[in-house]
Amino acid sequence: MTRKALLLSGALSLSLSLCAATAAHAQDLQDRSVEAPPPSQDPLPTDSEQIQFSADTFEYDSKADIVTVSGDVRLYRRGDRLRADKVVWNRKTGQIVATGNIAVTNPQGDTAYGDRIELTDSLRDGMVENMLVVLEQGGRIAARQGTRNEDGTIRVEDAAYTPCSVTDSKGCPKKPSWKITAAKVVYDPVKQRIRYSGASLEVFGLPIPLPAFSHPVGDTSDSGLLAPDVRYDRVNGFEAALPYFFSLAPNRDLTVTPHIFTSALPMLEAEYRELNEIGAFRVTGYGTYSRRSDDLLTSATPANSQNDFRGYIDAVGRYQFTPKWSVSGSVRLTSDDTFLRRYDISRDDRLRNNLNVERIDRDSYLSVQGWYVQTLRAGESQSMQPIALPEIDYRHRFANALLGGNVLLHLNTLGISRTEGQDTQRAFASARWSLRRVTTMGQEVTLTAYARGDVYHANNTLLTTVPSYRGEDGVHARAIGALALDVKWPFIGKFMNGTQRITPRFQIVASPKVNNMDIPNEDARAVDLEDSNLFALNRFPGYDRFEDSTRFTYGVDWAVSLPGFELNATVGQSYRLSTRPTIFPQGTGLTDRFSDIVGRTELRYRDFVSVIHRYRLDKDGLAVRRNEIDATIGSRKTYVMLGYLRLNRNIDPSLEDLRDREEARVGGRVQFTNFWSVFGSATVDLTDRSEDVLSLSDGFTPIRHRLGIAYEDDCLKLGLTWKRDYEDTGDARRGNSYLLTLAFKNLGR
Repeated sequence: MTRKALLLSGALSLSLSLCAATAAHAQDLQDRSVEAPPPSQDPLPTDSEQIQFSADTFEYDSKADIVTVSGDVRLYRRGDRLRADKVVWNRKTGQIVATGNIAVTNPQGDTAYGDRIELTDSLRDGMVENMLVVLEQGGRIAARQGTRNEDGTIRVEDAAYTPCSVTDSKGCPKKPSWKITAAKVVYDPVKQRIRYSGASLEVFGLPIPLPAFSHPVGDTSDSGLLAPDVRYDRVNGFEAALPYFFSLAPNRDLTVTPHIFTSALPMLEAEYRELNEIGAFRVTGYGTYSRRSDDLLTSATPANSQNDFRGYIDAVGRYQFTPKWSVSGSVRLTSDDTFLRRYDISRDDRLRNNLNVERIDRDSYLSVQGWYVQTLRAGESQSMQPIALPEIDYRHRFANALLGGNVLLHLNTLGISRTEGQDTQRAFASARWSLRRVTTMGQEVTLTAYARGDVYHANNTLLTTVPSYRGEDGVHARAIGALALDVKWPFIGKFMNGTQRITPRFQIVASPKVNNMDIPNEDARAVDLEDSNLFALNRFPGYDRFEDSTRFTYGVDWAVSLPGFELNATVGQSYRLSTRPTIFPQGTGLTDRFSDIVGRTELRYRDFVSVIHRYRLDKDGLAVRRNEIDATIGSRKTYVMLGYLRLNRNIDPSLEDLRDREEARVGGRVQFTNFWSVFGSATVDLTDRSEDVLSLSDGFTPIRHRLGIAYEDDCLKLGLTWKRDYEDTGDARRGNSYLLTLAFKNLGR
């Protein structure tokens, strides 16, 4: 009989939904030779109870009332598709049997394979032999036999599940990195969950018994245990963390993690996350009960110290109320100075807390925010830390406002208080006009005019230990003005097989003498001459200090672009006309009429080499005052990262924001097989007393290092890391720690 398309009455739920939940037998996870059925080329019947099918031959035994179709049989019903060598329908018994090279695809894209499928004529329940299901979202299930009940529940026997690839990079069959085998598996379509009986988890062939085990399927999440973390360190001993995940709603969840230690009392960690229509937030908290030492200069916790609560809270969130208005905030607070480091949660030495209300549109910006800082640094008093509340910042841009230029109006007010220190309040209003033009000869010329008026109030200034930061008590006003002319003249031409661009640059900035020293310095302390601020209108960071007098700044940019190669370099210097003493601290490179020479060189070769070098040379003898190198060499799989920094500025050690130091960093990874790699990193303090008289380093003091080995493929991460700290900070002691990492794709993470 010639090939033809026919319609049969029925209901092909064909469980084809069977494929949504099952997969192959433990010995049969490999791909089958049959191809999944393609979509029908003919329009499907509008009646959902009808099945469209095609076959090479069609036979009907009227006496036995049996319909037989064979030869590349294809059945279609809505989004469900079936392919088989032969389908027999006994209309008397209601039995339908498909045999030979069976492939079934459901509307979700999951495809099931089998040797034989037996169904009732309702097509709502039945049995599949030697079944393999390849899930559209990743993963596969294999079973010796599977059945589907009328309520949609699916049961399979002698089954295995894995999300791992079963072929290598060359397409050859390979064993999955891990799989779950079970005597019986039940899939509940209502709860969207798979439950295993008599199961074990096999990792690289090593079985781990799982007495009772289940997990959700698809994109849904459900409550349950997550993968554990195991580590060891000198202070806390062995640690085991076993997270439990609570799925409260599709947009809300809670993870509770008990941490058990052999040498310390347990610690509890909890993380709550929520996403809604206008924003999201996350809150993480830690809590335990142990001895604490807030004296960071003490090498060990005193024996008579009391057990007390210790903890940490970390919260962050953002809400977008309208396209223009938003609120964001972050909270980071800890009970004492050493808790975060002792339990290896964070190495930050300052915790910043912020609340910010913003309005942003095309031409204006408004921010109302507050800051609070908790210090964890040795020798710093919390009572001296600033509390900034409120800071109100408003900016409005007027395009093509004056002579075709742009005008930026800026209003700012800030209040800073300390529990036992100097208090400062300020307010200022400024206007900045800029006009950019390109001449007929190709020069890019920018004119800038700047005017600002400040009002400051300060009290308790004598409590600030650095005189240049204090200012004077009382109310003080200040007027600031500046004019600037900036000229760039790029020359572009061919160079080897690419192009090069040489851009000389010249700038004039004129500003009258400014009353700086009566004003407190809260936000302009970490000043240093760098390539990033060489041509800035004010080379002080922040607003509390402004660079006055008239100066000339000159430099050149050089850029080379070749196939696979990029080179960008800049170098420059400035000259100040005024002979009066400068307000810049000694050693910043800006105190004499001629500044130091600063530059930056960036080199890139394809995606293999990236080198950035920043430097500052003393103007008198070309001594290196700043030498900073960051380099990355290698591919994404095998690479080395090198870092070196030396600040040799001879700055007064009382200026904590500008202290000299020398440091070296190295890190890297070597992938020696397709999935195995070794990695490591180290940081060494090279500072000695000749660079910083307050330094405790002998010129080569390791700070910390780590070394590890890792395995990572498409469905498994496994690693062992050894880390060593070389510094004691209260009860956070130097010593070794070890971390075992194990994460399964689609399982417990």
